[in-house]
Amino acid sequence: MRKLIQLTAVTILFFTFSNLVFCQEKINTLVDGQLKESLYNKYKKEVLAYDKKQFDGLFFEFFSKQSDKKIILSKEEFYTYTVKIAIYSEKLGLLYKEQKEESLVAKQDWLEKNYQEYLDSKK
Repeated sequence: MRKLIQLTAVTILFFTFSNLVFCQEKINTLVDGQLKESLYNKYKKEVLAYDKKQFDGLFFEFFSKQSDKKIILSKEEFYTYTVKIAIYSEKLGLLYKEQKEESLVAKQDWLEKNYQEYLDSKK
């Protein structure tokens, strides 16, 4: 009987702990999603007006900052770059109908970029 009580207590602790860990991850994902959505709405018109030269500048600026170990982008800076690149990918799909599928995949890939993974890559 005592082992059953111990097993039950350990099981309850395990599920409580795992629930807390997974809940925290969901909250971060929700907050990041809201930030990405607000940035998307804020920059959509601006980025749709970009020409190729402006986009190339943005793209290379992002990759140079991302690869520089001395620079750590804030969450908002990181998502601003990724969302702008995603919006431009969407624009390419609108301009070039034959590349619509590829541009939608690229857009989704850029929107799925994660700030925590970026920070982990800086270590």
